[in-house]
Amino acid sequence: MFKKILIANRGEIACRVIKTARRMGIQTVAVYSDADREALHVRMADEAVHIGPAPSAQSYIVIDRIMEAVRQTGADAVHPGYGFLSENPAFAAALEKAGVAFIGPPVKAIEAMGDKITSKKIAAEAGVSTVPGHMGLIEDADEAVRIASQIGYPVMIKASAGGGGKGMRIAWNDVEAREGFQASKNEAKSSFGDDRIFIEKFVTEPRHIEIQVLADQHGTTLYLGERECSIQRRNQKVIEEAPSPFLDPETRKAMGEQAVALAKAVGYFSAGTVEFIVDGNRNFYFLEMNTRLQVEHPVTELITGIDLVEQMIRVAAGEKLGFGQDAVKLNGWAIESRLYAEDPYRNFLPSIGRLTRYRPPVEGKRADGSVVRNDTGVFEGGEISMYYDPMIAKLCTWAESRPKAIGAMASALDDFEVEGCGNNLPFLSAVMRQERFQSGRLTTAYIAEEFPEGFSGVTPEAAEYRSLAAVAALINQTLQSRAAEITGRMGRRNPGKDWVVSFPDAALALTLETGADGMTATFKDGEQLSVAGRWLPGDSHGSFVVGSAPMGVKVDLIGSAIRLRWQGIDTRVHVRTPRIAELARLMPVKLAPDTSKMLLCPMPGIITSVNVTAGETVEVGQTLATVEAMKMENALKAERKGIVKRVAVSAGQSLAVDELIMEFE
Repeated sequence: MFKKILIANRGEIACRVIKTARRMGIQTVAVYSDADREALHVRMADEAVHIGPAPSAQSYIVIDRIMEAVRQTGADAVHPGYGFLSENPAFAAALEKAGVAFIGPPVKAIEAMGDKITSKKIAAEAGVSTVPGHMGLIEDADEAVRIASQIGYPVMIKASAGGGGKGMRIAWNDVEAREGFQASKNEAKSSFGDDRIFIEKFVTEPRHIEIQVLADQHGTTLYLGERECSIQRRNQKVIEEAPSPFLDPETRKAMGEQAVALAKAVGYFSAGTVEFIVDGNRNFYFLEMNTRLQVEHPVTELITGIDLVEQMIRVAAGEKLGFGQDAVKLNGWAIESRLYAEDPYRNFLPSIGRLTRYRPPVEGKRADGSVVRNDTGVFEGGEISMYYDPMIAKLCTWAESRPKAIGAMASALDDFEVEGCGNNLPFLSAVMRQERFQSGRLTTAYIAEEFPEGFSGVTPEAAEYRSLAAVAALINQTLQSRAAEITGRMGRRNPGKDWVVSFPDAALALTLETGADGMTATFKDGEQLSVAGRWLPGDSHGSFVVGSAPMGVKVDLIGSAIRLRWQGIDTRVHVRTPRIAELARLMPVKLAPDTSKMLLCPMPGIITSVNVTAGETVEVGQTLATVEAMKMENALKAERKGIVKRVAVSAGQSLAVDELIMEFE
């Protein structure tokens, strides 16, 4: 067995590999860029080596720098994680030449499957069902448009060396094919150093379902069930689960056997994933094979009990798999929610900043039998950088059934506190409560269909207004009692019973009384709700029970308002006496400034191009400028026809969120 493993990666996956290596008694080496000097994976590893500046193109994907770190530390094996160099055959070959084990598949398998065009040809020869498309490389935008028209819209424009949603666009017409080709080419070059592009048919109403394979170097190749990865935005997975709520045993077996056949056809060993697109009739088509550990591997681990990182290490060391296909059993249900540093209220645009609060839910088995797992690479006080993927953590839950796993996830999300940068916690919570998700009616267009106007938060239902009002009244009671104690007015510790809880779009009058069995909120129509909880002034999270339902609510005091966040609901309430509530309705409302004639930067990033000049007339949909952030290009387009009055920035300039880019007349 290896004595020392270098992890050629960063963030949560580096931390994940370190945990298993430590359990196996293997020393670890972290590598880090300037931006990651204080990162969690650096703190966790036994050794750490600096490899260059913050941009990954100057550090994490420079093979010579990683190889020098291997030589410096005497590591006898390297785990690449995912992304960066994980599917780079030149890197695996360099390690092989140096006599260092690559904890991954053989070079030939990476070469064959890493090129999406070659992989489809091999898959077809191995009897794997494939998607119609153009398997040759596309030279320019004109050829892209011509080929897309021949295949028939919609089409998927993809980077040949791509992965993780980078270098990928869907085109529905010639204009989108032309723009998508160039954007995919630019992203592919920036992310992978390889700008080759190909085009294939985009299957409508698709599900993205993938098969986990595992093989040793002695001829044993297994499949470990499937993962449903259909909930995506910008081709980036957001929520995954295992198994899929859609597959039947026959389809699962057929997909698994085809995945194994493909792995055997290229002499594969180690962990890998074969991705399929599945239509509404359970017809499935090969998309690609990822010759690495997947981001969403924890859900497979939770339902199989198999540590995939450990198996990768053992296979790389030449050991045989200790079990066969018959021993692989799928137990219960697991769900993974990817917590991203992105603002769901701004169309999921990347967000950066320091984590002023990072408090994940408690991991492990809970009283109801469910399990919570959180894979992360950050800590409170750490910084989310603009240079890398915006993932903060991968929150996973397991339970004996899908409904219970969803309930456990909803509860865990309510307990997860993140402050300092925009994040998608409220969006993830919103999905968990949707009937469509709960019933398993998923497609890769789920987010676009369920949130066609973007995510603007969750509006409480009538019963939820009352539950939140009861919570707010209890918080107010605690604040009023504490204030009375501090001022010494011991005779006035009872702050009163009658209150009006005002939401931005509703107001509820209630009476809060203390009885023998605790506190009860009585509403105007006579409905009563018992309310109890653990919350003290200064706490950012409270555990409440309203009626018989537990509620984990994030609490912030903002001036005279109480901000409550729960299950995707984010609201500010005021708890006032009836007389003060009556007077508050007469107060003028402060209007937001008019920015309708300005183009503001929607995220922190770098201006890569400015496409218009002062005095130019622009049309609806015309690209005005392009901003790059967290390895993604974002084209900013005109929402209405107008004339450019002033351009305030130039290409190469770094901007903060809401900084002015240009003005219109």
